[in-house]
Amino acid sequence: MMTSEMTICQSCAMPLTTPETFGTNADGSKNEEYCTYCMQDGIFLDDCSMEKQIEDCIPHVSNNNPYPDAGAARTAMHEIFPKLKRWSKER
Repeated sequence: MMTSEMTICQSCAMPLTTPETFGTNADGSKNEEYCTYCMQDGIFLDDCSMEKQIEDCIPHVSNNNPYPDAGAARTAMHEIFPKLKRWSKER
């Protein structure tokens, strides 16, 4: 369950809970806003749309992890993603 205190990736909403989950900046330092699957060396790994990011994330968060199915995951992500830093400018 995500809480307001939990740090999440500002691209895919993955919880950033351990040092290994954080992405990296161009200088190799830890990036505090994006996960390692979205950003490495200060560059987004996938230059994609918000919709593609959502579709790519669905297999990782459906089947009760934490959403019951792909439809529930998609609905939740359409609520969450527009509020994330990477996608907020697309509104």
